[in-house]
Amino acid sequence: MTALAANAGVVGEKKLVIKRGYTKEAASCIECHSVKTPGIIAGWKNGRMGSAAISCYDCHAVEKDSPMASQCEGLRGTDIYISPMVSAKTCARCHPHEAEEFSKSAHAKLAGKPIIESEKFKKLISTEGADFLGEKKGSMVNRASGAGGCQACHGTEVELGPDNKPVNMTWPGGVGTRYPDGGIGNCTVCHTRHQFSVAEARKPEACASCHLGPDHPHIEIYEESKHGQIFNAHGDEWNWEAASGAWQPGDYTAPTCAVCHMSGIGTLESTHNVTSRLKWDLVHKRSEIRTGERGDGIEGDKKMRQVCVSCHGATHIEAQRQLLDNTVALYNKYWDGAVKMKKELAEKGLLKEDKWKDPYQELMYYLWHHCGRRARHGAAMNGPDYSHWHGFFQVFQVYKDMEDLYNWRIKNNKIEDLSPVMSTGPI
Repeated sequence: MTALAANAGVVGEKKLVIKRGYTKEAASCIECHSVKTPGIIAGWKNGRMGSAAISCYDCHAVEKDSPMASQCEGLRGTDIYISPMVSAKTCARCHPHEAEEFSKSAHAKLAGKPIIESEKFKKLISTEGADFLGEKKGSMVNRASGAGGCQACHGTEVELGPDNKPVNMTWPGGVGTRYPDGGIGNCTVCHTRHQFSVAEARKPEACASCHLGPDHPHIEIYEESKHGQIFNAHGDEWNWEAASGAWQPGDYTAPTCAVCHMSGIGTLESTHNVTSRLKWDLVHKRSEIRTGERGDGIEGDKKMRQVCVSCHGATHIEAQRQLLDNTVALYNKYWDGAVKMKKELAEKGLLKEDKWKDPYQELMYYLWHHCGRRARHGAAMNGPDYSHWHGFFQVFQVYKDMEDLYNWRIKNNKIEDLSPVMSTGPI
């Protein structure tokens, strides 16, 4: 690209004038947006797309009959149509292999599934949106909690207005966003637009905006692990810019999230299927070896061991994998006991219809969704504080409280009047 930066008549403002290397349409987009949105152009110019002469026009231009076709101010009166939305379907035109792998991972359709397909989840979001206080279901106020929280990571189905632009707080969204062009997935969640820095995607911070907090504190667990300690001490010295597929131990001295779950290492090829190296489902209510749409856990275990062997001996690897297996067995024992008690309470009519006013059911949610996950993920990623104090130490306390509630209801054949459970639950 050859470009000329010139004053555009406003102090401190510069316009990028393209002299060669792009089509007339592409050059027009760059020149206009260098004034209108200079931050976007600065990111693009310093990134891989700019180096490869991939312009705004290449990713944002759509056919006139596309459901997402619209025109910005600079295009009105022309035959050029664009969309501010870029789905994984567009990225697949140049990155078909990566897009195919991504589509099979928990980062694509599965990520958006709770928000888009689960009636239970929709009910929860509506409750958070104060429908029980009279806020109309489906109103923008009612949807604010889901849009600001859940959708930002999980994604949702994009809704369009009369001008084919996104409305109703359904865009921008998380990694599992479903677009009107049929595309599923949002690559820019990890590859931040418009610089698309490979170094940024390889660093643990890329995952941290979604993988944190009381329900799945992966970044916190990583930071307290030995892997995270080495990253924090020496990460500034690592080679983050190695070519894709050639980033190997030596470029770094401890793994990041990308190394274990995605990068080429040893005999393993790099992958955008973040599920493919996982054995257990540590997210849902009962942990099972991954099968079907959630992956192949047996093969996942073999692949993760191949990752580990680049830096660890067989004895160390086996000890860590046994720890994870036994941690899962212990959590499942608690969960199975909770399920057994709940079944008996349900048969005797001793559960409230509103689970969020029923302490037994509320505690059961926290047993699974918060402390139970922390215990499992803490052991999987070598974060002892999360495995114990934030994990099993709270699992057994929650379980004992559930036992007392169960025993009281069975003995008295009624439900206690008020919930003793604090609304924030165990953290």
